[in-house]
Amino acid sequence: MDVAIVIPVFNRAQYTRSCLDSLRASGVSDSQIVVVNNASTDNTAALLSERPELNVIHNDANRGCGYAWNQGVRARQANWTILLNNDVLVPPGWLEGLLAFAEENHFDIVSPAICNGENDYDLEAFARQFMQKMARVKRFGTASGVCFMVHHPVFDSAGLFDDDPRLGGYEDDEFFRRSRQAGFRLATTGRSFLHHFGSVTQKAIKAGMNKPTGSLGDRAYYRQKYRLTWLKRRRWRLQNQFLKAWWCTRERLCFHCTLVSDRQHGAFHWR
Repeated sequence: MDVAIVIPVFNRAQYTRSCLDSLRASGVSDSQIVVVNNASTDNTAALLSERPELNVIHNDANRGCGYAWNQGVRARQANWTILLNNDVLVPPGWLEGLLAFAEENHFDIVSPAICNGENDYDLEAFARQFMQKMARVKRFGTASGVCFMVHHPVFDSAGLFDDDPRLGGYEDDEFFRRSRQAGFRLATTGRSFLHHFGSVTQKAIKAGMNKPTGSLGDRAYYRQKYRLTWLKRRRWRLQNQFLKAWWCTRERLCFHCTLVSDRQHGAFHWR
């Protein structure tokens, strides 16, 4: 499989270790992975040195997610590139499901189904059942910054990620918007599944900036770049709310679960 996986990291070494271990257990070779260490101050560098086959880039400063993604894409070019958070766990079959769905249905950017929250369930067993049950379920036109797989022609045509630090926190949304404008197709599929602990790196950075509920970047910069007036934002928000409600309702009625879920109090709360 001509696939590269790019993982930006900033501290939170325990999550990075778990993520890498789950990738290895799912059949992904360390040589396929590029880890971009954004000047971590914990034991991240030591952890990465334990796995010599990893492709590792060490930055002397935290240059942001978009910058790290671009470094990873350039470091190991492949037919498909997966941009992945470090606070995730992947089960066996997750990568095969992503690839099969994208190639069979001719999508250019694809995300898996995601469960957010604590890992207090049998992930491998649940994921196996989920991917069988939800294999035909898909959401057109949407992807998730937690994990998304990009076909190389997208980078050739739409370009790489906007690495302006003012865009912090909006890099994925900006890239998806630009890719749609260039005519590429996005989707989320039930043929692939992963567990997401919940943006632990972003939360830590925000806490350090003393703005736990704020944005990492400049929201006004993003809005100005695409001339997103209040009316355009309002229309986009209402459209997204309608689509999410429609997807969730349809998926619950047909399958009793959805492609995006929350794990709370020992039970799944599907949304």
